[in-house]
Amino acid sequence: MEEKQKPDSHDNLRGKDTPELWSDLPQDLLISIFERLNFANFQRVKAVCSSWHASSRQCVHIPKSQIHWLILFPEDDENNNNYPCTLFNPEERDKRYKTQDLGLEFAKSFCISTYGSWLLMLYPLRSLYVVNLFTDERINLPSVESQLGMVKVERTLDGYELCTTSPNEKVYKGISIRTPVFWIDERTNDYAVIWGLRDLCVVYSKKRDTSWTQLPNTSGCVDVVYKESKLYFLSVSGCFLIFDLSGETPQQIFQCSVIVERLRLGLVVPTKLVVTVRGEVFKAEKWWRSRSETWSFRVIKICSPGFLTNHKLVTSLGDESMLLDQGITVLGNEGFIRDSIYFSVKRDNTSSIFVFNLRTKKTGPLHNFDCSVAQFSRARWFLPSFTQIT
Repeated sequence: MEEKQKPDSHDNLRGKDTPELWSDLPQDLLISIFERLNFANFQRVKAVCSSWHASSRQCVHIPKSQIHWLILFPEDDENNNNYPCTLFNPEERDKRYKTQDLGLEFAKSFCISTYGSWLLMLYPLRSLYVVNLFTDERINLPSVESQLGMVKVERTLDGYELCTTSPNEKVYKGISIRTPVFWIDERTNDYAVIWGLRDLCVVYSKKRDTSWTQLPNTSGCVDVVYKESKLYFLSVSGCFLIFDLSGETPQQIFQCSVIVERLRLGLVVPTKLVVTVRGEVFKAEKWWRSRSETWSFRVIKICSPGFLTNHKLVTSLGDESMLLDQGITVLGNEGFIRDSIYFSVKRDNTSSIFVFNLRTKKTGPLHNFDCSVAQFSRARWFLPSFTQIT
């Protein structure tokens, strides 16, 4: 009698149709799993193998609820040739990531603004450039002395000299870049960079521009915010303007008056403009009360979508959180506390991030970083984007 062959026990457990490799999992199963992941984990699984990357491209419901991360910059150390940055994801409070070494020039530069994964950097002698944190792609910007407008900038042996060409000509020593903001298209690299030239005017430059164009009626700048081709401007005299920068020539499309608080005895009142997720424009005042050594905030709604004025005290952000330094709000989620204001405090050349809860009126640190990270004094929020990584 012919002996009956016994089935392989391993085949019996996993079945003949069970994949032997993770990369062989059915695409519909992978897609079902991928669409349940958050943004950070979705980006991780894309990099596992070519099969998983191909499946991720077939996902219909791609995670879009990206949250801002914190980038901590290393101090310039002549004895250290390694210059990585540390990344902190609020959703993963116990983890930190290191970037690639971006080189000595990057380490000697200062990050003055962010957009997506792009950083606006200021190099000594006032050279400006933007660089992608993950791809190392770089765009050099026009020199600061290439100005089109009523203020002329000249490089001298000891720095810069500014001269106004108005009837009451006045000369200023030195240059100051104030309230810098920028936007960039991740795919086309179209961009707009805006900053205040001292307290004289606001300047901007776009892709293919070889100079900086000065905006009229923008002296005494307190703060600016740029969002969706619109520039929001507030002056020390309380003049609030909105410019549309989508065309070849900027157009002023809105103007109203806003009260700008001045310094008071025992109080520090820096004022910031904030554009919310819903398109409302707030004026946020950060108050330091020296006697009680506490921070508090007052938020005023300036206008709503459609540019309807509505100077109203805001007592709650609802389901949003405010990133004060960025001049924006984001939807509250597991990473950010709803109805709270995230702000930085600079002391003795170091920067710390705190959270003010509008409901409880209490302030606490964002995170107690360990000693190995405490040396990173410069910090910026950024919104990680991996659209260029295939």
